[in-house]
Amino acid sequence: MTDSSSSPLSKSFVSEHWEGYKDFWCERFSFVTNYSKFVKRDKPFPPWSDSDVEAFIALDPVHGPALKTAREAVKFGLAGSVIGAVSTAGFAWRYSRSLHGAGLSLLAGGVFGWTYGQEVANHWLQLYRLDTLAEQTKFLEWWQDKNKRRS
Repeated sequence: MTDSSSSPLSKSFVSEHWEGYKDFWCERFSFVTNYSKFVKRDKPFPPWSDSDVEAFIALDPVHGPALKTAREAVKFGLAGSVIGAVSTAGFAWRYSRSLHGAGLSLLAGGVFGWTYGQEVANHWLQLYRLDTLAEQTKFLEWWQDKNKRRS
């Protein structure tokens, strides 16, 4: 008798296709492996402040300026989120006078505004030229080393 688990007919449709697309999806979600050593820790990192980030920016002439630019992009996202949320909720309130419609459009407008703000930052600050994932990973490595030296 043969083992039914080794039979090619025993593979499900999903597992068969997953094997084909596994490398494809692993390449698309490679950031998970970059951050996993920082996220899957027994003891979490102590919180850092803006002065700690500024110290890293001053210490690292290669990755520091790129991290500073990536942090500036957050301001674009926040501004876009506020503008999108307020304008969309105002528009919904003006034409529907519905509290739940204005509330939902406040949420949706905030998400859309954040996305649009990040796209503006991407072009304005030319983030497409930088590897912001590598910069953030370098900062987390630096923070990890700094905290190991403290303790």
